[in-house]
Amino acid sequence: MNAYDELMKFARTTQALAQVAGRLGWDQETMMPRAAAPQRAEEMAAMEAVLHARRTDPRVGDWLEAAETSGPVQVANLRLIRRDHERARKVPARLAAEIARVTSMAQGIWAKAREEDDFATFAPTLKEVVALKREEGAALAEGADVYDAMLQDYEPGATAGQLDAMFARMRPRLVALREAVLDRPAPPALSGDFDEGAQMRFARQVAKSFGYDMAKGRVDKAVHPFSSGSGLDVRITTRTNPADPFNSLYSTIHEVGHGAYEQNIHPDHLLTPVGQGVSMGVHESQSRIYENQLGRSEALAGWLYSQMKTAFGALSVPDAQALYAAINRVQSGYIRTEADEVHYNLHILLRFDLERDLIARRLEVDDLEAAWNARFEADFGIAVDRPSNGVLQDVHWSVGLFGYFPTYTLGNVYAGCLYEALRRDVPDLEVGLAIGDLSPATDWLRDKVQVHGGLYQPRETIARACGEEPSEEPLLRYLEEKFGGLYGV
Repeated sequence: MNAYDELMKFARTTQALAQVAGRLGWDQETMMPRAAAPQRAEEMAAMEAVLHARRTDPRVGDWLEAAETSGPVQVANLRLIRRDHERARKVPARLAAEIARVTSMAQGIWAKAREEDDFATFAPTLKEVVALKREEGAALAEGADVYDAMLQDYEPGATAGQLDAMFARMRPRLVALREAVLDRPAPPALSGDFDEGAQMRFARQVAKSFGYDMAKGRVDKAVHPFSSGSGLDVRITTRTNPADPFNSLYSTIHEVGHGAYEQNIHPDHLLTPVGQGVSMGVHESQSRIYENQLGRSEALAGWLYSQMKTAFGALSVPDAQALYAAINRVQSGYIRTEADEVHYNLHILLRFDLERDLIARRLEVDDLEAAWNARFEADFGIAVDRPSNGVLQDVHWSVGLFGYFPTYTLGNVYAGCLYEALRRDVPDLEVGLAIGDLSPATDWLRDKVQVHGGLYQPRETIARACGEEPSEEPLLRYLEEKFGGLYGV
């Protein structure tokens, strides 16, 4: 067996073990008994120790040195293995295991603090997480920018400077659109009491309509919706609110975008480095285009209206056009995952700035809640009323995902580019959407983006799909056209 084949045999086992670790994380958020948290933390630390040892195994370096390539898939696999090997070698095994242990415990502590609206009980744990992640970031950076080093786990090739410049170009137009829209009367919201069991049944129905393969996945409930896994076992979660079926509906569609990406990667890449999404920015492009450009479109609203009446009975809005307006109702709100498209990226910019300051030690955890509340009131014009609507609303920092948040807006930017190309390539797109046929859109996304997995670099993946380099302009045009039309601005 040659060096490449030896390396790939080793890598497949590593990938399989990583999937097992991911399943432990899925179980922790969906079904694990609360009292099991300390044991699960030790289990997660043990799994991370095994994975870290495999990723830093000296044989990986030898195989990489000796491997010969004969095609783009082999080149991509070597690129991805080399990146993981080099990054893992910079992080001490002790630190990797401790981060896994602490973040596993932190997740449950965060959930309880969120439920009780008590940031003070979570702050000591968050301090521990931040200290560990700062140490890890410094090890990865080797004297360079720590936050840039952390970004590479989520968006390889991106820098905070590039993202900051893009966000600075977006912010004035987003703020101007927000102010113009909020100056107009808001359409009526959907109201009523929506059975939570019916919401879960509807969520599974809609997931299948958007191409999610239930034979390879499942839909469960979690405090914070997420997706997990790749290949033949891709699971998603949602949440329900009896007063707001849109929460469940659009959380589900969002996670279906993630799940469909992983399910649709070419089966030849199963349990290989190429056999998973290339970056979180590209991943978010799938979840956001499913959720927004398709799921909140005017063309789909007629189908959604009839399906929701079947699922829930008579609705408070009289017709499909009123439902479309309600779905896209713009208002300042606390919760990122429930934010309209006009406000959403402003939520991300807030988190991006705060977490950069945390990592750079310009901000400490003891001052984080006050900093969040001040920034939120300045950006959104309303005061945060309780921690679960503010600094405690997101799971990300509790599990150490520093550098993840900016990929949400980057994903929106990529989704804007993809939607423009999709409309160009599928001119009768709205005909299918009007009858609930998502396949012309989801097939295009599968063939242009999802099937490739990690074969190309992130920006290259989007550029190849769209025929041009990605920029924020298509997203801004889409938002201004859509909400300008809805609100007459």
